[in-house]
This record gives sequence, C-alpha cells and structure tokens, in this order.
Amino acid sequence: MKSEELFNESKKFLPGGVDSPVRAYKPYPFFAERAKGSKIIDVDGKTYIDYCLAYGPMVLGHANPDVMADVILQLKNGSAYGVPTEKEIELAKMVVKKVPCADMVRFVNSGTEATMSAIRLARAATTRNKIVKFEGSYHGAHDYVLVKSGSGAMGLPDSPGVPEETTKNTILVPFNDEDVLLDLVKDHGDSIAAIIIEPIMGNIGFIPPKKGYLEFLRKLTSENDIILIFDEVITGFRIAEGGAQEYFGVTPDLVTFGKILGGGFPIGALAGKKELMEMIAPSGNVYQAGTFNGNPISVTAGLTTLKQLNHSFYSEMNLKGEKLRDGIRDVLVENDLNYQVAGLSSMFQVYLTEKEVWNYEDAKTAQIDKFTHYFQTLLNNGVFIPPAQFECCFLSLMHSDDDIQNTLEIIDKGMKTIKNL
Repeated sequence: MKSEELFNESKKFLPGGVDSPVRAYKPYPFFAERAKGSKIIDVDGKTYIDYCLAYGPMVLGHANPDVMADVILQLKNGSAYGVPTEKEIELAKMVVKKVPCADMVRFVNSGTEATMSAIRLARAATTRNKIVKFEGSYHGAHDYVLVKSGSGAMGLPDSPGVPEETTKNTILVPFNDEDVLLDLVKDHGDSIAAIIIEPIMGNIGFIPPKKGYLEFLRKLTSENDIILIFDEVITGFRIAEGGAQEYFGVTPDLVTFGKILGGGFPIGALAGKKELMEMIAPSGNVYQAGTFNGNPISVTAGLTTLKQLNHSFYSEMNLKGEKLRDGIRDVLVENDLNYQVAGLSSMFQVYLTEKEVWNYEDAKTAQIDKFTHYFQTLLNNGVFIPPAQFECCFLSLMHSDDDIQNTLEIIDKGMKTIKNL
C-alpha cells in the first residue's frame, strides 16, 4: 500500500509522520491524492465519503468550482503583497453584515492566532490578567489555553514546554454549570479579564449549551465588566449566517473565526465591538501583526464561499443533518444500543456512552477502545470520519442522499462490530 510506504518515509522527516497530531492513527493514516465534492481519494485509489472535511472548512464540499475559479484568477495576479487589498475590505464588510457582534475585523492566519489575540485584547481592555475557559474546550495550541481539563482550579500546562507561570492565570470550569461560575465570579470577578467559550463545544465531539446557559453567561459578564469571547472557529458560518451568536440570540463582545471563513485556505479572524477593536495597532497600542494577515488567496476563497452561504444553504444543511442523525438513532435502536447521538445542522457525533453528554466529564465516559474499532470499520468500508471520539464530524453541501444512505448502512456494520466487544 502506497500510504503505508509514504507513512514510513514520512516518519523519518516529520515528527510522528504527520504535521498535526489529530491526523495520526494506527496502523497508519491514508495519504490523500485529491478530493472532490463529498469524496476524498487516497494515493492507493480508494474513495471515501468524507465527514472530516479537513476538520470543518469544506462546508461547500471539496474543490468547489466557484472557489477554485476565483482562486486561480487571483493566483495569476499574485499570492501575497504585504500591502492592503480591496478584497480585505469586501470580506470584512461581509463579516460585519452577517455577525451580530462584529463592528470591525482583524484578519489573521489561524484560529489559534485569533484566540490568542482576543485574549490579549481583553486583558488590555480590562487591565486584568485572569481568563476563564471550559474543561475540554480547545482554543488553539498557544500557551494560555493549552491547559489540562478536569480541574476546577488554576490550570497546569497540558504540554511540556509551557511554563506553569504562563497558565497560572487560566481558570478551568465545567461547561453548562452556572453555580460554579457564579461562585467564581463572586470571589474573583474583579481579576477576570475574559471568559472564552465555544458556544457549542466542537473539539470534544459536540456538546451544546443547555437552554439559557449562554444568556446566563452574557448577563454575568456584563454585570462584572468581563469580556465575553465566543470562539466560533468551528461554528462560525456553519449553523447560521451569523454563527452560533445569531442562532442562540446571544451577542458576545468579541468573536474568533477560522475554518469556513477561508474557504479551504488558511485564515483566522478576530471581530467585535468598535471600542475594543480600535485598541488594536495601529489605531491603538495592542499589538497584533502577521506577514500573511489578509492574504489575498485566503480572502478570495473566503469571499466566494460566504457568498454561497444563504438561507437556502442553511435550510438544506439542516435537512441533511437531521436525516443523518435520525438514521443513526434508528441504527442504534435496531442494534439495541443506547449510545448518544449529538449534533446540530451539519455537525454530528456519536458518543459511545449511555450517559447524556453535557460537559467534559460526561464525554469522558465514552468507550474510546470501542470507538477505535468503530472508526476502523467505517474507514475500511469507505467512510472517513475524524479518527477520535472527541472530534466533531461534518456534512457538506455536496453530501447526497445516496451518500447518507450508504453511510448509514456502513455505520450499522460499525455498530454491529463493536456491539459485543
């Protein structure tokens, strides 16, 4: 198998043979050669129905013709300039029009850069140091948020090389628990700069907020002069035109984006209220910079992508998501399994646990060993999902009814495989 040969070669030059740890799984990952629509094809010629979709960006499917045509045209005019372009203004206007909290935008290169910059801005605006994040949440691989979950106190670094001093101001709390936050803010509110939250936790599978929880957060932060940051790197432009803040009707102070915003190319963005955003250099003194900020290729792809995300798009994605999730539930009933099916719109995950999942501790009850067998069965039968229980799966506009029906038949095989393990 060529993928196996490439992986063995790759391990000589790339740590672990991959450029991101989520891409590694046993015995070896397949290597992609091309992708189109809902399918990804590996170097050995095998085709998979793709529900990973590059971990979320490819909401229109792979190689969308309009995106590719506009990117090719832009490439002919240059790939980077180091000076502003008109398209940056056009994309910023589109974000401002769609996103409730967005008065101004700063384009960066990744979700990690966006959340790092949002935290810096919140600390500058409040002259406070502490931030609150939620157990099991992921806000990129920078030091301030790379903190172990499962603790209600000050966090310890989740990776060697991150000094404890860096994370001593990062406080972890459980998701969907109002009482813990009330007590925390009561005792330490005057030292908390920001609460950063995935409004839907999408890096632990899929965990939605309980009814009223985001409203509670908005009220609590407003009353205590704490900046509320929504990390919508995953949910941004996926579940509604204005993201989760539009869907749930809760407006944060700042929001971060990535993935879909770049239409398949590297991008990130920080957006928010004008009085905060104008603190960023050069209009203010909060420093943020990047050689590829507002890169014309990514901006072009993002523009062409967002123009296609209208009301009919979201209606269609909701129907596709409901059909797939309902079908998975039917498979579970037929196999006498009480696992949890979670999701919204084009997002979904199956937790291999009988416990309802509302936070990180609930998610950890899932049977990871069984999930590995489930993943391998799907992969061997031509369905590719992220290879970890604690990732989210995604649908694209290009997933057909036949794709969904074939997937459900293969999921049934997967469930039968693990049923008696």
